[in-house]
Amino acid sequence: MSNPFPLANKMFMRRTIGKPVITLFNRFNLRSLTTLPQNHEPVSVINPNHLLRVCTVLYQQQNSPESRLQTHLRACEFHLTHEFFLQVCNRFPLSWRPVYKFFEFTETQPGFHHNSVTFNKMVDVIGRSRNIDLFWEVLQEMGRRRLANDKTFAIALKTLASIREMKKCVEFFHFMNAQGYGYSLETMNKIVQILCRSKLAVEAKEIVSKLKTSIPPNGVTYGYLIKGFCDIGDLIQAAKVWDLMVDERFEPGIDAVEKMMETLFKTNRFDEAMKLFQAMRITRIDEMGLPTYSLLIDWLCRTGKVSQAHMVFEEMLKREIHPDNKTMSSLIYGLLTKGRTREANNIMKGIERPDIAVYHGAIKGLLRLRKPGEATEVFREMIKRGCEPTMHTYVMLLQGHFGKRGRKGPHPLVNFDSIFVGGLVKAGKSLEACKYVERMMNRGMEVPRFDYNKFLHYYSDEEGVLMFEEVGRKLREVGLVDLGDVLLRYGEKMATRGRRRDRGGEPRLENGF
Repeated sequence: MSNPFPLANKMFMRRTIGKPVITLFNRFNLRSLTTLPQNHEPVSVINPNHLLRVCTVLYQQQNSPESRLQTHLRACEFHLTHEFFLQVCNRFPLSWRPVYKFFEFTETQPGFHHNSVTFNKMVDVIGRSRNIDLFWEVLQEMGRRRLANDKTFAIALKTLASIREMKKCVEFFHFMNAQGYGYSLETMNKIVQILCRSKLAVEAKEIVSKLKTSIPPNGVTYGYLIKGFCDIGDLIQAAKVWDLMVDERFEPGIDAVEKMMETLFKTNRFDEAMKLFQAMRITRIDEMGLPTYSLLIDWLCRTGKVSQAHMVFEEMLKREIHPDNKTMSSLIYGLLTKGRTREANNIMKGIERPDIAVYHGAIKGLLRLRKPGEATEVFREMIKRGCEPTMHTYVMLLQGHFGKRGRKGPHPLVNFDSIFVGGLVKAGKSLEACKYVERMMNRGMEVPRFDYNKFLHYYSDEEGVLMFEEVGRKLREVGLVDLGDVLLRYGEKMATRGRRRDRGGEPRLENGF
């Protein structure tokens, strides 16, 4: 572990003596955590000099005898608060020893008592550093002190499940029950949800199975497990949980049904997804709302089944379910991919307040038809109406103009290779630039797909503003007005307000862009 407190900090401390505390607070990026104790004590401002001094001692003396370390800490003369302890933990997010040594020191200080927030923070650091023996001891101490809460359960179970300590996961529930917390189905459901979101559905299912006699699961539990297995792409286990849920006479929630349908679509099992939807229409049509219809319309349009999507859309309107912009964007994209531009334009004109989803659907559909010029017109209209483009907007347009593997033009300013190699060199990726040139010289090798996200990220600074301005103007000079406007707009986005004011007297682009 490298020293996060170099000797240069001592010089910095000398230079900053006399500055206001708030200035130092901001300089060190010491953010106040939203971890107030239950009695809502005001969060005190931390003296950064004291914090730096204490953390330096903890780092340098972490392997020293306890008496020596505590002597050095007492010499620091700092004001110990809960917020101060949390900030010390933030300085050592993956190192348990300094944090636990400081905890032992705070236990000797009269008048200071730890609460659930400080214990949770410390146990989280210990868990991240994978000192499981100490982690287990601290968890037991929290239970004995009656300081455990739902967050404690989440930290404990997520840490233990991630390293497959399943025996300890179950034992933790039994231990907390012995300490008076009781077996809580609500708490277990929260844990199952957290584990499934962390791609630990297998471990969550094992915990539920082993605790079944103590905490019988309900439909919510099984719903989280179904969604968790769908997230990791394990449809077989998701189907098994579904069958088990039905056998125990629980009805799958509509969110679980939608997740199962989405996963079937993603794995190209279109017929099974449609069968599930038809079954829902017969038995539980009253529970089907906009999310279900929107999901189905989206995937029907993605797969080119626009006629079926239109039928589903008509059914939705008959049931007086009003579509949102996401649903309309799916229809626009589906119609454009079939070349039905007039119908797509009519739908766009009928939307009162189009958002970025609608414009993205139109841009994506036009690019699918290989019409980057018209897609750029939608881009201009989007800006006129006050809808700010995102990084995804620029990536789509650059791919439409350049191609996924880069544009090969006769003019040096249009040649994608020069732009790509220049960007790699500027970002310090000289080796990658040389490899790319070698691949281009050896025509027998395939040129890799270009990462436009990294390309834009490399130039998202003050130098990039000048580059996009220069390249954008030169592209317009050689007739590539649309592509030049896209790059110029991105350059404007990266510019500071001062640079925008400086360019206030320059002529604006055509078409009001």
